[in-house]
Amino acid sequence: MDKETQTNPSDTTGKPIRCKAAICKNPEEALVIEEIEVAPPQAWEVRIKILCTSLCHSDVTFWKMQKPFGIFPTIFGHEAVGVVESVGEFVEEVKKGDIVVPVFLANCEDCKDCKSEKSNICSKIPFSVNPGMPRSGSSRFRDSNGDVINHFLFVSSFSEYTVVDIIHLVKITEPIPVDKACLLSCGISTGVGAATKIAKVEKGSTVAIFGLGAVGLAVAVGARMSGASKIIGVDLNPEKAKIAKKFGITDFVNPKDCGEKPIGEVIAEMTEGGADYCFECIGLANVMADAFSSCRPGWGKTVILGVEVHGAPISVNSLEILRGKSIAGSLFGGIKAKSDIPRLAKMYLDKEIQLDEFITHEVGFDDINKAFDLLLQGKSLRCLIWMDR
Repeated sequence: MDKETQTNPSDTTGKPIRCKAAICKNPEEALVIEEIEVAPPQAWEVRIKILCTSLCHSDVTFWKMQKPFGIFPTIFGHEAVGVVESVGEFVEEVKKGDIVVPVFLANCEDCKDCKSEKSNICSKIPFSVNPGMPRSGSSRFRDSNGDVINHFLFVSSFSEYTVVDIIHLVKITEPIPVDKACLLSCGISTGVGAATKIAKVEKGSTVAIFGLGAVGLAVAVGARMSGASKIIGVDLNPEKAKIAKKFGITDFVNPKDCGEKPIGEVIAEMTEGGADYCFECIGLANVMADAFSSCRPGWGKTVILGVEVHGAPISVNSLEILRGKSIAGSLFGGIKAKSDIPRLAKMYLDKEIQLDEFITHEVGFDDINKAFDLLLQGKSLRCLIWMDR
């Protein structure tokens, strides 16, 4: 099948598609671009042509994960935007040609959790890291030998075509540029949501953010939107100090410059007793504990966004809990994808939130490994990966 036939939607409906994908075969190895076969969508599924994707820190976390916990070969990628190529049986929400954003967290809009304001964890298809499709568990990817390639977070956007369950897909109707829509697929939505939906930061409150990657800076955007009076960024990279100001950070602290003084004491001195809200955006248990120690006794709230990369437990003083401090988890920032992502897209168009500044680099699909290098070196916030370049 030649390239033109493969990518012409009128000729591919109901048929397997041959296309390029970036496959990770072993942990921490460079991705290999190979031709694969993508099966047609089954019931409740949608096959989409990826327009652009970006690299999220969660991709790197799982890329580093050693066997048997890490599952290979896998097509990573879960932050993306695409166009519907074909739909399976029972799909009515989208049609061929629609612009869509895939998301790792299901949103059926029908279960008790999806209907509640208290949770964004769909109980119809609960969050998991299973390597297949969410309903059947099977894969839609095969390599050139016919062997199965695993899915990642129900998206697998490091492929020219992928198959996503409709419960993990959001239709974009606002006239937002596709590269900006891509950012709403995971990281930026997570950070803004954590500040506005999980913490519910109030006007005049103080905020401390641990880790100033894209998610942490998106928390700052959400906190500034909410009227926080002081937004402290905590990061070991001194270069983040200047960058962070563009996103609303008012004060910067590098723990290396604190000498023997614990970071909790430093934050307490800056906020007259502790920050009202602390956000951990790295994924390290000791940093989670530092964030908790930095929030104010009585009502201070610590929101955990990072995935603990080593599986280590967090240890906190129970007396501090009794004194009124609390900890909240934040998967996808409390975002309900099908209602909140369109709302965020409109907010961008109305200039209420910023997205452009998060895009620091862009590469073509063949150079996808450069995106990993840039992120690992701490040089990029979001590196867009364009499939047609």
